[in-house]
Amino acid sequence: MALPSLQVFHCLTPRTPSNGCKTTMATLSSAGGKTMLRLSPGVWESPEFDSCRLRVVGGGKYRTLAVVSEEGTEVENGGDEQVEELGQKVPERDFTGTPYVPIYVMLPLGVINMNSELVEPEVLMDQLRVLKSVGVDGVMVDCWWGIVEAHNPQAYNWNGYKKLFQIVRDLNLKLQVVMSFHECGGNVGDDVHIPLPHWVTEIGQKNPDIYFTNREGQRNVECLTWGIDKERVLRGRTAVEVYFDYMRSFRVEFDEFFAEGIISEIEVGLGPCGELRYPSYPAQHGWRYPGIGEFQCYDRYLMENLRKAAEARGHSFWARAPDNAGSYNSQPQDTGFFRDGGDYDSYYGRFFLNWYSNVLVDHGDRVLSLANLAFEGSCIAAKLSGIHWWYKTASHAAELTAGFYNPCNRDGYAPIAAMFKKHAAALNFTCVELRTLNQHEDFPEAMADPEGLVWQVLNAAWDANIPVASENALNCHDREGYNKILENAKPLNDPDGRHLSAFTYLRLSPVLLEKHNFMEFERFVKKMHGEAAPDLQINSNEEHTEDSSAILQ
Repeated sequence: MALPSLQVFHCLTPRTPSNGCKTTMATLSSAGGKTMLRLSPGVWESPEFDSCRLRVVGGGKYRTLAVVSEEGTEVENGGDEQVEELGQKVPERDFTGTPYVPIYVMLPLGVINMNSELVEPEVLMDQLRVLKSVGVDGVMVDCWWGIVEAHNPQAYNWNGYKKLFQIVRDLNLKLQVVMSFHECGGNVGDDVHIPLPHWVTEIGQKNPDIYFTNREGQRNVECLTWGIDKERVLRGRTAVEVYFDYMRSFRVEFDEFFAEGIISEIEVGLGPCGELRYPSYPAQHGWRYPGIGEFQCYDRYLMENLRKAAEARGHSFWARAPDNAGSYNSQPQDTGFFRDGGDYDSYYGRFFLNWYSNVLVDHGDRVLSLANLAFEGSCIAAKLSGIHWWYKTASHAAELTAGFYNPCNRDGYAPIAAMFKKHAAALNFTCVELRTLNQHEDFPEAMADPEGLVWQVLNAAWDANIPVASENALNCHDREGYNKILENAKPLNDPDGRHLSAFTYLRLSPVLLEKHNFMEFERFVKKMHGEAAPDLQINSNEEHTEDSSAILQ
């Protein structure tokens, strides 16, 4: 069956038919030189369909069109028919012989429960064996502050993680471990809820200024404000002392795994989602993409810091945050601060944004300094978020509210890269799988440019001569996304031969282990390793929806 352009279906979002259209079928047909997809009855009206996209699944020339939800789950499959590409085939780059980039896979968020117990260890071991069979180098796991130090200060329970690490070691896999000092739940992809430690939230009930706060006084309980980094408000300890004690306990408890080289890297959580940024776009407070977000500096500790900075500058009346910066879901041109020619580029605006971003850099500086002390020379890393919406505007409003002072006339990532360099820390960056064209088609009003942002951040890090790792921001199961990751991981014709130091895939799930998804993933792993990766064929007699559980038997 002829399909002139598979590329079209990778980015096509289905639309609800008119009231007169009642009949749909899941078939491909060609007529008059056009290829049409029809869906079976009930798919248009299903609640899952509004957020679905059409994708080509499978490998080689045996492919099928499927309606896929944002989470990557198939809602409707076009069947096992062979789809032949008779139109022009886009040539793929050959990565054979290119540098070896290690591949890690993030474990499920709930792999350790709130009692610090390993969940379904036998199932996990089988899944890890499958990952190992295709050459995956290791796994990444969050060590949640809210689980380990849940009830009392400095009373740590590492039991579940000990059992998990032993399984990983027995399978000869490596570990990337995240010191997760933030809440889990409420963000994209979060399927469990892990709050901050109970003794911390008790303090927060009496003193809510330990949390980031917006202009309306809403508290964000996802992580602690950087305003208390040096304030003894956590039962006699400062926030950075609490972080250090936690990291040091981990280092002592798992000394053998460091000595044996099982733990290859420690990623230090520096903010919401473990990322070095302000929690400027919280979904729980009503933010929706592509809103610009809001400044998060209204707790009394950060406001006092701002007051001192304004007085030191000689302009005490600057001790305030902007009052014309809109709200979470505003667009830049609708605000006096972020619009073209707006106050963001005024004398006051530059002062405020410089202070706001310096608080971010100073927080990273303090915590990474203590991390190096705690981990005694082991490799450490920290993560930056890829805030790519409004990147094509002058102000870069969404980046500014998140703490990245990166308008069109200033490089906001060079100071962060320099701080990472000071502590010999690797920079882990997100959104390397996203294409600017796809973002423009889905949300043209967002003025997004993930490719431009990735290029800027990677080069800022490489110019500072620090290792750069990366991960995907959203679920990725298709070849188009994998190819984009490969392009960023190993830039073509780079005169210095620069490439990513590692890539971490988000995340281990039953969807990844489905047959067609896992075959595409295996092919991606081979290319990241610099191995030959011919098209993987799917036997036409096999079920496309068969998962890799067959491999386990």
